[in-house]
Amino acid sequence: MITYRSDDGRTVPLASRAVRFRIPISQAMDSLDIVIPVFNEADGVREFHTSLKRVASGLGVARVRYIYVNDGSTDGTQAILEELAAADPDVAAIELSRNFGHQAALAAGLDACGDSGAVVMMDGDGQHPPSLLPEMLRLHAEGYDIVQTQRRGGGASVKHFTSRVFYWLISRLGGLDYPEGTADFRLVSGAVLRALREVREYHRFYRGILPWLGFRTALLAYAPADRLAGASKYTPRKMLRLAAEGLFSLTLLPLQIGLVLGLAFLLLAAVEILYVAGLWLGGQRHALAPGWSSLIVMMTIGFGVVMILLGFVGIYVGMIFQEVKRRPVYVVRSASGAVGWKP
Repeated sequence: MITYRSDDGRTVPLASRAVRFRIPISQAMDSLDIVIPVFNEADGVREFHTSLKRVASGLGVARVRYIYVNDGSTDGTQAILEELAAADPDVAAIELSRNFGHQAALAAGLDACGDSGAVVMMDGDGQHPPSLLPEMLRLHAEGYDIVQTQRRGGGASVKHFTSRVFYWLISRLGGLDYPEGTADFRLVSGAVLRALREVREYHRFYRGILPWLGFRTALLAYAPADRLAGASKYTPRKMLRLAAEGLFSLTLLPLQIGLVLGLAFLLLAAVEILYVAGLWLGGQRHALAPGWSSLIVMMTIGFGVVMILLGFVGIYVGMIFQEVKRRPVYVVRSASGAVGWKP
């Protein structure tokens, strides 16, 4: 089902609302850039490129560029990408100096895009089906600046459950609608691309940045395909790191929780003081517990909360420290083919 994010933030079926076309459907797009981060995909990247180009050749776009970003692969992926770039003038092969992470690789690809009519971001492992490209372009032609895909299904796996919890949490804390099941498989317009290039923060979480930009968005449901080869390179540690960066980059609420908990413990302390004062004034000093065990429990809980909040503060301070150093998000080792710049 195709859905539309309305002006008041609600997600509704596309058929339930009339759409004002800002771009005629018949208008042909001059160019389309496809950004594809890859990491150790030597066994499947050729097959992926063949299937992608087969679909792209039927889109009716004057020129399609394939921008591959090798995020520090160690299995020969770069050699294959350079062969593709040498054989096809529309292929770009960008090699990062090391593994900077998926979001950094996306940033490198977006920076390499030209002034194209739209940009598609997708993974190169085959799980993001190229067959969705015609529908994505059709929605873009209807006036949507962002066409965000959304995974269907997922079953009762632990990963699916944690993903739902994460998107529910950031939607509540971040104050915006972050639909569950979304990933970095999307189409963005040229206007969105220019806006993304203005976002130069070090810790980038595009799934959170794009809703924050506020452009008109359509959700396109799909079923992920099987990987062409190998196993997923996204380890639980990488997923946890991405989730943490997304959460702490989207909201300051973890810091604000400290104020609420501080007031709660102040209230508990006031209740304890009134209780003890009542026993003293009532001549029931013997009723006071020897050793003040209740006080010790409160102090232990309080210190635990303080340490957790110090951890939150430490994370934010660490992110600020990395931001003010002004280091680049990625470093390019080499670039060949259809790129507009050289390292």
